[in-house]
Amino acid sequence: MKNYRILMLTTLIISGCSMVYELIISAVSSYLVGDSTLEYSVTIGLYMFALGIGSFLSKFVKKNLFSSFALVEICIGLIGGTSSLVLFLANLYIESYACVMYIEILLIGTLAGLEIPLLTRIIEEDRKELRLTISSVFSFDYIGGLVGAIAFPILLLPHLGYFATAFLTGSFNLICAAVIIFSFKDRLKKSFIFRSVSVVLLAAMATGIVFSENISRTIEGGLYRDDIILIEQTQYQKIVVTRHKDDIRLYIDGNCQFSSVDEYRYHEGLVHIPMLYADKHDNVLILGGGDGLAVRELLKYPDVQHITMIDLDKGMTDLCSSNEHISKLNEGSLTSDKLTIKNMDAYEYLKTSEELFDVIIVDLPDPNNEALNKLYSNIFYRLCSHHLSDTGIMNVQSTSPYYATKAFWCINKTIESEGMNVIPYHLQVPAFGDWGFNMASRSDLERKHELLSDTRFLTSDNIDSLFLFGKDEVDTSIDINRLTKPILIQYYNDAVRNWE
Repeated sequence: MKNYRILMLTTLIISGCSMVYELIISAVSSYLVGDSTLEYSVTIGLYMFALGIGSFLSKFVKKNLFSSFALVEICIGLIGGTSSLVLFLANLYIESYACVMYIEILLIGTLAGLEIPLLTRIIEEDRKELRLTISSVFSFDYIGGLVGAIAFPILLLPHLGYFATAFLTGSFNLICAAVIIFSFKDRLKKSFIFRSVSVVLLAAMATGIVFSENISRTIEGGLYRDDIILIEQTQYQKIVVTRHKDDIRLYIDGNCQFSSVDEYRYHEGLVHIPMLYADKHDNVLILGGGDGLAVRELLKYPDVQHITMIDLDKGMTDLCSSNEHISKLNEGSLTSDKLTIKNMDAYEYLKTSEELFDVIIVDLPDPNNEALNKLYSNIFYRLCSHHLSDTGIMNVQSTSPYYATKAFWCINKTIESEGMNVIPYHLQVPAFGDWGFNMASRSDLERKHELLSDTRFLTSDNIDSLFLFGKDEVDTSIDINRLTKPILIQYYNDAVRNWE
């Protein structure tokens, strides 16, 4: 009975580990390559295929079941435990990242496919009740998968990051191997070798966990051209801040959000253009903008009475209000008495709030995954429209009309599909290139105010030029980005691949 309990606990643990490996590979690949739908789909498909291969190969293991199972656990612990490190190194130094990713999936999947059949046969040898053995093994297998699926996004990734999570999960596989090796040493051939290998590899995984932050900084240093001064994994995203001389840059999940050298161009275009067209400035809503730079520009208007910021990630707003480099750049705007910060999903806020705003600034990251795509959909813009006052103005950062032409005009057409008047415009931001915005209102768009004198880029003379587009920056052969048909992700990812 004691041996049975040990083997059932082993089943639970290895199933959870297998699920975590699958999620690690998908998440890392989405982080490094983008196109999360493709990466998760490929990972799941290949993994299921490899599980079948492993299950098929298990029939050729006819003896030494304990030794075979211990070997499988040692191998999957080693390969899975180093999976994050290998993928990041492949992205840095190997041209064909996809090949490395596929090999890892196939190896881990095949080994995972061997685990359950071998365990089933081991338990069945002792209990001689195949019906009970299969039901018990599969019950614990499914429960373990659920535990791994919940633990990864809630506990492991936010608190440990990619490297420590992989090392810790590999340790669990190696612990399972060690339990089998030490509990059933009389049924293993060359058990001393197995014991030695498992102990050495466990020590290596433990070392990896301890030094995971150092490994992370070294790897991240290769991904970013400048010196890294801060790395923080929040519940929702990875934030990296770099510095090169006077240039401070903030990255979210590998994508640059601003460069301190030229961010004023972007934020002046984002904020001051709609403020010129808005009838009133009393009540302003910012969706996103957790860096506080848009708030800084809004606070230049004395008639702005209240600003509401909706940013999902408290880690982001806390960092940008306390970090000396960023708070200096945003001039302490996130601590203003005029500002109320609500850390929640922008979509959910718009669904539940009844407040109306004179200006809505949509300053969200580019639509490179499903969660962000929802915030560029027709339904999202419909919700925004419902929160505008009769003469209210909405402005949406809309990627580049030059580098991502279809994506830019898809956003334009999607806003227009909700019955709003839309005016697109763009400007040059050296860190990003040609960058575009879409300004919209339910009323006619007419300039009502004079430009503030407190700007570094915008002048009364150059504003009109922002509304002109070249032939190579226009594409009308696009569809509306609907909540039920997220075409914008395809447009955006196609543009990324074209320019890579």
